[in-house]
Amino acid sequence: MNVIGKVTVLPQLPAGISRLSELAYNLYWSWTPRAQALYADLDAAIWERFQQNPVRTLLEVPHARLQEVAADPAYLARYAQVMADFDAYMGQQDTWAARNAPDMKPVAYFSMEYAFHESLPIYSGGLGVLAGDHCKSASDLGIPFTAVGMLFHQGYFTQLFDRDGWQNEIYEDLDLTTLPLRPALTPNGQEARVSVKIGARTVHVRVWTLQVGRIRVLLLDTNVPENSEDDRKLTARLYGGNQELRVQQYILLGVAGIRALRLLNVPADVYHMNEGHAALMGLERIREYVAAGLDFRTALETAASSTLFTTHTPVAAGNDAFTFDLMDRYIGEWPAQLAASRDELYALARHDQNWDGQLVPAFSMTVFALNLSRAANGVSELHGEVSREMWKFLYEGAEAEEVPIGHVTNGAHNLTFTSQAMRDLLSTVLPADWTGRLEDEAMWQAVEKLTDEQLSTVQREMKRDMIGFVRRRMREQMLRNGASAADVAATDTLLSGDALTIGFARRFATYKRATLLFRDRARLSRIVNDPARPVQFVFAGKAHPADNPGKAFIQEIYRVSQEPEFRGKIVILENYDMNVARQLVQGVDIWLNNPRRPLEASGTSGMKASFNGSPNFSVLDGWWREGFDGTNGWPIGEEREYADLNVQDDADAYSLYEHLEEDIVPRYYGTQGGEGSWAHTVRRAIETASPRFSMQRQVIDYVQKYYRPLAARGTELSANGSARAREIGAWKTWVRQQWPHTSITAQAALPASTQPGQTVPVTAQVGPAGINLDELRVEAVLSRAGHLTRVPLLSQGDGTFRADVPLQESGLYSVGVRMLPVIPGLSNDLEAGLIRWANA
Repeated sequence: MNVIGKVTVLPQLPAGISRLSELAYNLYWSWTPRAQALYADLDAAIWERFQQNPVRTLLEVPHARLQEVAADPAYLARYAQVMADFDAYMGQQDTWAARNAPDMKPVAYFSMEYAFHESLPIYSGGLGVLAGDHCKSASDLGIPFTAVGMLFHQGYFTQLFDRDGWQNEIYEDLDLTTLPLRPALTPNGQEARVSVKIGARTVHVRVWTLQVGRIRVLLLDTNVPENSEDDRKLTARLYGGNQELRVQQYILLGVAGIRALRLLNVPADVYHMNEGHAALMGLERIREYVAAGLDFRTALETAASSTLFTTHTPVAAGNDAFTFDLMDRYIGEWPAQLAASRDELYALARHDQNWDGQLVPAFSMTVFALNLSRAANGVSELHGEVSREMWKFLYEGAEAEEVPIGHVTNGAHNLTFTSQAMRDLLSTVLPADWTGRLEDEAMWQAVEKLTDEQLSTVQREMKRDMIGFVRRRMREQMLRNGASAADVAATDTLLSGDALTIGFARRFATYKRATLLFRDRARLSRIVNDPARPVQFVFAGKAHPADNPGKAFIQEIYRVSQEPEFRGKIVILENYDMNVARQLVQGVDIWLNNPRRPLEASGTSGMKASFNGSPNFSVLDGWWREGFDGTNGWPIGEEREYADLNVQDDADAYSLYEHLEEDIVPRYYGTQGGEGSWAHTVRRAIETASPRFSMQRQVIDYVQKYYRPLAARGTELSANGSARAREIGAWKTWVRQQWPHTSITAQAALPASTQPGQTVPVTAQVGPAGINLDELRVEAVLSRAGHLTRVPLLSQGDGTFRADVPLQESGLYSVGVRMLPVIPGLSNDLEAGLIRWANA
């Protein structure tokens, strides 16, 4: 028919269950299975058809059914308990933050994508899941926290496989009236609208509110009548466009995001950029300070003092960089608004790129984010090391280990990914308040009290549910692709509840090596088809729409799964999303991850599997390098680097097969008790991963290492009209002007050899070029076994600096002398970015 318009008829809920609507608009339900069950039990088919969305379910369920459950005493009892738990959660005063950080200042968190639940598909993968989990734990901990993101009307994409296993992408517009979103309202009750200039155009932005427990998320939306058709599409798709679209989306996230906070009077003392997509928030924050009367340098120091940047990308290609010409088109008016020159502004982002064989100046979002923040971190210990090496060129003369990029190892939101059955089992041995103490490692030792039988019973139940899910999904796929009746019927026997089941699900970037398992198919066939000890595999994952090599990996797995020796024992599911992820991490026996080390910044899927008692089997990269302890899972390969990638793949594949055949399969099917049993490994996986890699631990780390110190520093630098920021900005300008004229020479009486504990006299002569000697740190730098020791030389008052430098340990030392400018109040010794090494 010809549609002239749409209208949403809101459900009239019976009085006894009237608060189901209130609960549907708070994503508390997304990590509360018993709350989800209230909606699923209204109509299971509707619940599944609409991606387990409570708002849509209430709209679709007939009124007669609502009246029926409102008269059901058993349903009403469950409803009452869920609502009592919800009220207790929302009204809780004794939160972690109230006890441990009562002076906590509010945080504004910016991310391009968020994964809260599959019914709101505004995420592509791990970055979004991490951001969504961060919000959930900020709520759990009682932190004053507001998140800002984008409302993508077509989300990422729905992934469908054709009959040959090739990925196809389907985009469908979300119906916002059926999602747990509400228009954000200004203090005077008006729907929130902000605008931002992108190039010569004014783009209008509607702001939506998403309630996530006790915190809220603001989502930006350009699909409004005031905009042109092209501008309405700026928030159509996540990661779906070219370079020009990405720049425009980044302006929206950063600039319109800050303006939304201001319009809604949302307080923020700390600003957290989750990846470089959010870097352009710095433009708007500096503009605000300049409009208030500050000069550019003072405004920059004031804004940066309270800003944290988290990088997630360990490869250069994953860090966005754009030509200066492209940036001119879209932010060409900004230098004037910031009282800065184009050269001054673009210098903060410059990272020359080799494009088409030519070195071209480029505007790097990561470099801009690093320069516009005073704290930065990677997302695992190893990723911190990789990041310091990647970005040390910004601190010419510094060694990688001293580059001011720290790390907070990622976590996952335990309650989102731990099954209700496992939660119930854990509740039998953990204290009543365990869900509020997830980071407490000592508490988790109680998992040792769980018997082998208890663990086996629950895990068999979870595996049975997962296999049922896989069979239903594969049947739907077969029917859609016109498969034969025999092939459709065969889905009823996919996978065995008695076989060792290994899961692999993630974004299909090629460095994640999804096909490594198939490097020796004959050996794999022997492992899979062992009649006494069979092994089976479940795969899932999306490739970026433009990533044909990633799509080819998917197709290869699909084709292998159709070969006679692997049919029914290797399965790849289409449309990987949070629902598929939950099913797999809760149902498999082992979680497999084999990225090419050291390119996995962190990874979190293995954590989620371990929460459910599925040990991790992974390359020692990302979080697993920290998490593996020899008892809670298995490693793949060695902790080393390879010059030849083919050699690395061969070595890691060999290790994978060896561990499967020699360690994992015998343990799973064995009868040995105690520390040699499968149950022992399961217990160790739960009790080690659950606290150390909980999102609660991660957010607590951010509070203690970054949020509170940044709030204090931001307050100090912005006080009295940004007086301290002005001093620091002026000092940096002066020192950078003088630095080319400084000099330093040094002498050290170094013996050919000596004994541990002896000292070596070191003297340096400095030409300060007018810089106050008190503002120069002169130091000896000892390098031994790849680690640095810095020993300050003391000023003798005439440009001479001296110290007796101790050599504490035996070994070969390299000794150098350098100077760098420092004053009190800097975020780190390298903040000025200037180092001069002495000539001998």
